[in-house]
Amino acid sequence: MRTFSAKLSDASGRRVILACDYTGRPLTASPVVRDIKRLSAYICAIKINYHLLLPLGIRQVSCITDAAHGLGLQAIADIKLNDIGNTNGVATEILWDMGFDAVIANPIMGLDGLRNLVRSAHRRGRGVITLCHMSAPEARTSYEMMAHPTPRSRIPRRMHEIFLDWALDSGADGVIVGATFPGVIRECSRRIQKSGRRLLIISPGVGAQGADAADTIRAGSDYVIAGRSIIQADDMTRAAASMHQSIASGKT
Repeated sequence: MRTFSAKLSDASGRRVILACDYTGRPLTASPVVRDIKRLSAYICAIKINYHLLLPLGIRQVSCITDAAHGLGLQAIADIKLNDIGNTNGVATEILWDMGFDAVIANPIMGLDGLRNLVRSAHRRGRGVITLCHMSAPEARTSYEMMAHPTPRSRIPRRMHEIFLDWALDSGADGVIVGATFPGVIRECSRRIQKSGRRLLIISPGVGAQGADAADTIRAGSDYVIAGRSIIQADDMTRAAASMHQSIASGKT
């Protein structure tokens, strides 16, 4: 059974994940599917969060994931999953039935809970991406907080360092590290390489939040997430193409 990471890499060098964060108007699946078709040459996956999950529901979201798969794209559920094992299991089974290929989870559930979630997802050929450091400026107050990774540890560490360790230990497929924190991306990239394990770095915050896609990839990210800067652009196809080409050429 092929892994989520392997399927994501099939996108012929495309490294932009489209965040389908549509707001401000009633939605059906149809305009989202239309936009995905227009942008499919420049993206490798779509990310759907509560902006669509809540108003559209199971049937229409399934239409979107089906369309993405038909175009060779992966579908990621961005719900920052964090609960007891039973709830995580029920939630992910519903997401898999809706056609999602991976889920973004909050590792604050603890290492054991994360390990169980990853094992369960991998049995279904799905992936788990965990938060490491988010892109919003206020993320510093929590992700850079000092904490003890275990009750017996004597030396505190930053939360994002602990979360990266847990992602590696659990066998997660990737981590979210905000593009607005390139120093953290570089640090995570070095630690992942040193570990010898495969762990993707996926970075939101490109475009609307001010980070540059090519700079983010150069810092060590494998994929960038962009939403408003593409779907709210006057010409979304041109915006997506420009971001893709910037990454491919290595220019800002």
